Amino acid sequence: MRAFGRTLLMAFFMISVSLSGCFGNEEKVDEDMDEFDEFGGYSVVAPIDTGINVYHNHFAMNGTYPGWLLEGLGVTMWCNLTDTGTWSERYEADRELCWDVISSEDIVYFVGTRIIGTTPDDETDIPILDDPSDGHGTAVTGSVLDANPDAVIFFVEGFSDAAVLAAANQPLVDIISTSFGPIGSIPVPGIEDATKVAVVQNGKIHTGASDNTPSPAIQDSTAGPPWSIGISGYAEEDDDQKETMSGSYPDIAADWTQLLPNHDDIDGYHVTSGTSFATPRTAGILSEVLEDLRSKAGDNRSGASGDRNGLLVLPDNGIEPIENSDLREALNLSAWYPSFSSWDPTAGTLPISPVAPCTQVGWGVVNMSNVQPLIDHLDGTSEMPPRPADVVACMDANQDIRQAYWSFVG
Repeated sequence: MRAFGRTLLMAFFMISVSLSGCFGNEEKVDEDMDEFDEFGGYSVVAPIDTGINVYHNHFAMNGTYPGWLLEGLGVTMWCNLTDTGTWSERYEADRELCWDVISSEDIVYFVGTRIIGTTPDDETDIPILDDPSDGHGTAVTGSVLDANPDAVIFFVEGFSDAAVLAAANQPLVDIISTSFGPIGSIPVPGIEDATKVAVVQNGKIHTGASDNTPSPAIQDSTAGPPWSIGISGYAEEDDDQKETMSGSYPDIAADWTQLLPNHDDIDGYHVTSGTSFATPRTAGILSEVLEDLRSKAGDNRSGASGDRNGLLVLPDNGIEPIENSDLREALNLSAWYPSFSSWDPTAGTLPISPVAPCTQVGWGVVNMSNVQPLIDHLDGTSEMPPRPADVVACMDANQDIRQAYWSFVG
């Protein structure tokens, strides 16, 4: 995991058949068409982490997901959660019919929430649910929904290739977010083979956390591969500068400090910091953009693989086809560099250099202010201008280095 405040490092261990965008047979699709149209545009994000507190109000949802969506996500089991009592009382009440019977083969829909979850590694005391001693995955998923409250969450518990592949090979998933990797970005193998399947083979987006040290992100197995969007942190609530304890030369920097849900109660929140949360926030931002564009295009499906031919948004109503590279290019265009003049020497941040700021925060900062410019650019309303030549040259060099390094390692 890659979460820590400015003074504390939370060190952790380092840890199918492809369906089309439509599923079942034509009769099934016809039967569900009215429900399908009514549900409208949506986006599926897959955080991969320690587990998730499905009892927290942050994840509650009025109503249920349509059957065709749950079928498409491969749901094998429904859990009707107890909705009264403390967190412990609810957990105990649900053990017999839910927690004690979930296996590594199950994909579980938690009724009344936005969560569909699975634990493919089967190496946990409580499948899917965040362990009492942790909470990382709950906070990570909370960050996704803070950026896009309507995102469909396909949560995967684990820190392995198997966990990443559970999302990579799920046709309806749009974006995979991972916030774990080798401490110090030491150049060792990680999940890069699995994220390559997700992005290069299946056309999805992968947001990967850089390390919570100033180490370059290029060689990091989570943030470094050229097919991944590597994310660092910036001090959005202080002086809008780079967080010193945050990876360097990434793709972008995003919100470092956030107020996120607790893992062992129903309605509590805590302030926490790290690239672990900048990363899913970015995934949520991209999810919000996809959802808006799909709604405008009348594209009421998700994913990129199968009969979508690698497209994240199918063209219609004046919307051009959008694939991974289009969304990523727009993200790069939308990023921006905070002014050096706002730096507070007492804040513990690293000032954004007026010379080659790309080596600190990549293309620049991305937060919720980027959402509308991204949408307007991709739907043709207002095209964003190109970045300055020196920025492009710096980030082209970044990509070239990554291409060479990961081709050699692979």
